Amino acid sequence: MDEHGFDLHHHGDREVGDGLVDLAVNVRLPRPPEWLRRELADCLADLAAYPDPGAATEAVGARHGREAADVLPTAGAAEAFTLLATALTPREAVVVHPQFTEPEAALRAAGHPVRRVVLDADDGFVLHPDAVPDTADLVFVGNPTNPTSVLHPAGTLRALARPGRLLVVDEAFLDAVPGEPESLAGRRLPGVVVLRSLTKTWGIAGLRAGYVLAEPDVIDTLRAVQPPWSVSTPSAVALAACSRADAVAEAEALAEDAQRDLGALVAGLRELGDLGVEVPGTPRGPFVLIRVPRGDRVRLRLRDGGYAVRRADTFPGLGPDWLRLAVRTDMAPFLKTLRAVLED
Repeated sequence: MDEHGFDLHHHGDREVGDGLVDLAVNVRLPRPPEWLRRELADCLADLAAYPDPGAATEAVGARHGREAADVLPTAGAAEAFTLLATALTPREAVVVHPQFTEPEAALRAAGHPVRRVVLDADDGFVLHPDAVPDTADLVFVGNPTNPTSVLHPAGTLRALARPGRLLVVDEAFLDAVPGEPESLAGRRLPGVVVLRSLTKTWGIAGLRAGYVLAEPDVIDTLRAVQPPWSVSTPSAVALAACSRADAVAEAEALAEDAQRDLGALVAGLRELGDLGVEVPGTPRGPFVLIRVPRGDRVRLRLRDGGYAVRRADTFPGLGPDWLRLAVRTDMAPFLKTLRAVLED
């Protein structure tokens, strides 16, 4: 717990239990696709050799139209937060909340004080650049943001970049949005760091595969504090495989499916408005944040009904009435259960 009572290390996997439908973890696939499993299996014969992320680095760079010098493979995007917190010495670090809590946890663990900029639910969690103090020299923001599902305009994010400041944009969920709109990954921008993850789209949370895109001097700074061989051979294989054109096209098709499922879920939730369900803003990610009366009790009743949902009171800026729902195909049975719980 931090000094305000937020458990920054609480994640959705703690909500999941035997026999429960998992709406708490934002991983779309229950297992990697067959072609990826096959490539991972084929690399197991090479495990006696130390891993070499060179091919993965080149593939990721090509996928985003970036030079290899702009790319650092990491053991999941979470490692990148630790590398940034370890390598940098910010005078004033700002984390825009509500968002994924590991960036702040990493900063605090490294001994850096953190200033929170908390977005307003009544404003749809819109990010206004002038809310971030001019004195901030390290800023973290998610896009689309976990847990709010808000997609911030690229122009808004670019307005946060300035000389003497490093802007870190966590795009871990952006490949789940069709067309990857508002991304800053496609070109080198001064003072901008973009983080990506393969976990969500490809069902490989247990593998730990992600990467950093930034200017070469930032990449070199992070690489200097990265543990040797932190990216395993299977992780490097996954990074290269999922960066190929055919995999990117498959990810786009998966994102389009997720967007249809998202639309159906949001429509169903808004039909429960008469029972107090609120859906702030315009969700764009593969999850939806809702506010319901007595949300902590509703979450427990949903568990009794067979559903695990993510409590959201561990995110700074939110309280016990907030819940996060992962988007799945055919949410009608869940919506029926939620209505029954709210009407009880």
